[in-house]
Amino acid sequence: MGSSPFLNEIRTSIRLRGMSLRTEKTYIYWIKDFIRFHNRKHPNTMGADEVVAYLSYLASRRNVAINTQKVALNALAYLYNQFLLQPLGDLNFQFASRPRRLPEVLNSMEVASILQQMSGRDKLIFSLLFGSGLRITECLRLRVKDFDFINGSLTVRDGKGAKDRVTILSQSLKSTIEAEIAAALAIQRSDNLKAVGPSIPGVLAKKYPSAYREPAWMFIFPSNGLCIHPNTGTLCRHHLHDSVPRKALKQAVRMSGMMHKRITCHTFRHSFATELLRSGRDIRTVQELLGHFDVKTTQIYTHVLG
Repeated sequence: MGSSPFLNEIRTSIRLRGMSLRTEKTYIYWIKDFIRFHNRKHPNTMGADEVVAYLSYLASRRNVAINTQKVALNALAYLYNQFLLQPLGDLNFQFASRPRRLPEVLNSMEVASILQQMSGRDKLIFSLLFGSGLRITECLRLRVKDFDFINGSLTVRDGKGAKDRVTILSQSLKSTIEAEIAAALAIQRSDNLKAVGPSIPGVLAKKYPSAYREPAWMFIFPSNGLCIHPNTGTLCRHHLHDSVPRKALKQAVRMSGMMHKRITCHTFRHSFATELLRSGRDIRTVQELLGHFDVKTTQIYTHVLG
């Protein structure tokens, strides 16, 4: 079903609206799952009742989190409201509510003990997650133009909810970041000799056809190999895949002897927030730095601190 004409039409529609590749993959996944759940009936023959039945199934049988339900609903809302032009209207659906678990956090000494087991690129990635409160995908998508050493700030572009935000950048990382940028630009110069460069979002690639030659657009954590851009079909170099730092973290946690805690890439973002609150930062400031839409999301860290 992955290559069906119907799904390909949805992909084209999503790309024409300039949505991210991650959003495209997510929407296609949930739309396919919705169709499978209803025994491959065409969405044209279904509507609000089938959507509610599917969302209820996700909560009761697959036991998914409320945010996962919301993502699935967003995908189906796009399918019906934007693509098929058959508005779902008010579904009158109540999302499943499960008690929210407190996030696992690390103090600065625990972070340091893990970072000591890393070096080079991997150490810098997790230093940025902890020092700037980044999500792992936000970190790996960073380009040269996103760093402002003069003001000690870092611009996160197209974060969760397609929002941009500015967060803090530790001056202690300046020399390490500059070395990483120099290495990335050397790769870019080599690629440019073959008329190849960093992947550029489809719309911008058309507007600025020579952007791949500009140092500002280079990823500071480039992938080891080239690939075909799924939207433009051009050969390019994407950013590092998130499986690489995840493997590095797993090894560092084991070597640091901290196997008693469940530590993921996101743990460093949680730890950034709690450290700021512990040092007396206002919760609204922390909300802005994390890019949370609702301050209630940020307030979970006050419970972590007790």
